[in-house]
Amino acid sequence: MLNVKILTIFPEMFPGFLGYSLTGKAMEENKWQLTAVNIRDYAFDKHKSVDDTPCGGGAGMIMRPDVLGRAIAENHTSGRIIYMSPKGTPLTQKKARELAKETELTIICGRFEGIDERVIEAFNIEEISIGDYILTGGEQAAQIMLDAVVRLLPGVLGNEASLEDESFENCLLEYPQYTRPIEWEGRMVPEVLLSGHHQKIADWRKQQSEIATKAKRPDLFKKYLDFKNS
Repeated sequence: MLNVKILTIFPEMFPGFLGYSLTGKAMEENKWQLTAVNIRDYAFDKHKSVDDTPCGGGAGMIMRPDVLGRAIAENHTSGRIIYMSPKGTPLTQKKARELAKETELTIICGRFEGIDERVIEAFNIEEISIGDYILTGGEQAAQIMLDAVVRLLPGVLGNEASLEDESFENCLLEYPQYTRPIEWEGRMVPEVLLSGHHQKIADWRKQQSEIATKAKRPDLFKKYLDFKNS
């Protein structure tokens, strides 16, 4: 079972959409559990202050190292500590698979202009980004990352084999998908998918994945070629 601890100033935001669909069902079945910890509970003043002005000047506020450090020290027991940050390494399917193998994750959701760098250094915190854009806080990013991770846990997805054909597996985007009706507004399902010939279907899907990846994600297609030729 994966045990997740979220450090946030808005614990009421969790589990959020993680409480629905496959991730919610997996939580009910104890395949993973989530605990939201309020960082303000570890503040040192009556106002529950967690931030202060940046040293050297500048706009915004920075999360204090003494408060956040105390929250981490009193809640982290084992496993990785992750800070959702636009400065972090990009979240990929490979990273999601890596995190799904963990038994415990502690995730820090920043606010304001970020957290004091000394906390990152002191606790050897791993920074992860979900994209090259800025959000109002790390809570949304943490939920997206956890959605990608939890669905990879054993027994969460009904058909484990479907994971092998998804986008970003083997550096390729997923092939086009079709269902009934066979004809819709003059558009037909590709004939090969109705042939019943499994090898021809597999070959067609592989070809379509390559075409889509080359057209939409040339950067990913280059990785695919490097992987294929290695």
